[in-house]
Amino acid sequence: MNVTAFILFIAIVVLTLVITFYAAKRTNSTSEFYTAGGGLKGWQNGLAIAGDYMSAASFLGITGSIALAGFDGFFYSIGFLVAYLVVLYLVAEPLRNLGKYTMADMIAARFDNKKVRGVAALNTLTISTFYMIAQLVGAGGLIKLLLGIDMYTSVLIVGVLMTVYVVFGGMTATSWVQITKAVLLMGGTLIISLIVFAKFGFSVTAMFEHMKTATPLKELFLNPGNKYKVPLDTISLNMALVLGTAGLPHILTRFFTVKDARTARSSVVYATWIIGVFYVMTMFLGFGAAAFVGSKAITSVDPGGNMAAPLLAKALGGDFLFAFISAVAFATILAVVAGLVLTAASAFAHDFYGHIVRKGSATDKEQMKAARWASVGVSIVSIILSLFAMKLNVAFLVSLAFAVGASANLPVILFTVFWKRFNTTGAIVGMLSGLLSCLILVALSPSVWNPVAGKAILVGAPLFTLSNPGIISIPIGFIGCIIGTLLSAQKDEAKYREIMVKANIGA
Repeated sequence: MNVTAFILFIAIVVLTLVITFYAAKRTNSTSEFYTAGGGLKGWQNGLAIAGDYMSAASFLGITGSIALAGFDGFFYSIGFLVAYLVVLYLVAEPLRNLGKYTMADMIAARFDNKKVRGVAALNTLTISTFYMIAQLVGAGGLIKLLLGIDMYTSVLIVGVLMTVYVVFGGMTATSWVQITKAVLLMGGTLIISLIVFAKFGFSVTAMFEHMKTATPLKELFLNPGNKYKVPLDTISLNMALVLGTAGLPHILTRFFTVKDARTARSSVVYATWIIGVFYVMTMFLGFGAAAFVGSKAITSVDPGGNMAAPLLAKALGGDFLFAFISAVAFATILAVVAGLVLTAASAFAHDFYGHIVRKGSATDKEQMKAARWASVGVSIVSIILSLFAMKLNVAFLVSLAFAVGASANLPVILFTVFWKRFNTTGAIVGMLSGLLSCLILVALSPSVWNPVAGKAILVGAPLFTLSNPGIISIPIGFIGCIIGTLLSAQKDEAKYREIMVKANIGA
């Protein structure tokens, strides 16, 4: 066991538990539990969004993907960053003006229907679970590498901690854990990037020239096609990445933690700058891991390449930097999973329990109790599912969550605000068609099936050849909304005019 790493791990846990302890004293109502009372400033929420977004997929998964696949791995960085333009220009302001606690609130502002709210909550639970599996896989590999604890125990430790943050501290604790983590992650990533850049004499040209001979891929390392050999697969992945963020519930709920739409927009701007700088640095991390650690050493520790960043830190700075970066990665996972658990629990307690089961009559105390029990349930389910995905790259797992967000949520969000003819039937059909098509295609894809044992979850030939379903499931989501609307005779143009005013000015 690495003693330095263990001490830093304990320090991270203690710091986050202290934050949770003080946050728990301020969490006495559903508003404080779900949205921190809407009291965060723009820069604070921007840091929290960045902390929520720069997940294990970003730090561990992308670094590993770039190190092993070269340019194809950098697609994740590009897609994740560009996605915030969609959020800024199309989603952030209407969502903040129309919603209250959850994404379903925004849609229900136009369609006050239990079925619409129920399906929206189901989407939230599905996406949160997909995303959480990726974080837990990253956590398992990280703690196993650093402390020698087996994967199952590692996942259980993270699961217990993330449940504690949410059950006791709610959104206030989650936000400040994410802010703390964002600062630590940016600092750690900057340190490694500068060391790597110094190794190449602070010359980008020298770095790129070196990478032509540093890996088994040779010059192909800098070209696309190493991982995604089918052009449609590349397009499909990027569609999911660019459009998916605007449909991710744990990102969208962050816009309810500020007081108004103007602050929501400013928080997106802060987040975009922070995230942009970070994703530029993932190139240095990936190139450095390929050059100074090597693909064989990376895959021998983790077949998915998820431990490339910690291994690079060890190669460059010895045990202390290795321990520090691993502890930062651990903080990254804790912050993200806490946000995911809170989002899923809010969807269950506020949407399912509060509005469908109790028909809007649940008290604050009852909703908070339901949310806390839901947090425990979501954690248990995610832990169990993550044990079946231990060999998959976490960036890839997150891309599937993005595909569901872009297919099932984004079409309904956009049509709710921008299409006068859109109705309840269209919303339900659109959400279900996007969700089901995405899940079915993933279940039939190479992500689940592979003829070689150990390469995927099941052994066999995939019926659907693309690893990401976005290019098919996203259009299906939009088409489902359109067909469902046109086949229904429902019309409510007066409600649409009301929504347009409220979405744009918040009145």
